[in-house]
Amino acid sequence: MASTQPQKRVQRRTVNLSAYPDLIVIYLGMRVNAITGLKRMLGLGPQIQNAAAEMPDGLLRHENLVYGLLPPHVGMRQYWRDWDSLEAWSRSEPHRRWWREFLRDSGGTGFWHETYFMRGGMEAIYDDITRPIGLLSFAPVQAARGSLFGARRRLGLSGDAASAPAIDEAELYPVRPPAQPTVTGER
Repeated sequence: MASTQPQKRVQRRTVNLSAYPDLIVIYLGMRVNAITGLKRMLGLGPQIQNAAAEMPDGLLRHENLVYGLLPPHVGMRQYWRDWDSLEAWSRSEPHRRWWREFLRDSGGTGFWHETYFMRGGMEAIYDDITRPIGLLSFAPVQAARGSLFGARRRLGLSGDAASAPAIDEAELYPVRPPAQPTVTGER
């Protein structure tokens, strides 16, 4: 039997992004890898929410996301006006402290982000992520060392950031002097 209700057309809309030529969209996530990770996730989540609510310069929109329940995997999507704003915020407090603490001890969690640029280009990082997700699930994997250590270099951007990173590669991966060979035998 045919419906007697008139069909309602789908309301389709789009956006004009011409006012945002340098727009950046970043997806971030934190996944619990161990029971201790629940404490890290529940402690950090509200802090991030509060920082985003203050709308740092250049942040256009912040949205919370749930990627999965078992294991707990939550995150966010953020829209930034431009790279300089995002980079400046990521190198300021409290983000700088959060990132330093995480890189020294992930606290039973894994963290990742994928960044997409309106003008083209993408970069991503996956720290202590135990199962492939996003770009990590199909693209060749490389160690985030040397020119791939920081987002600026992964993007191929020239120049230096206006401020130092939360932690630099040499601090995270100190170079240890080679072990001295032991000599045995007669003198």
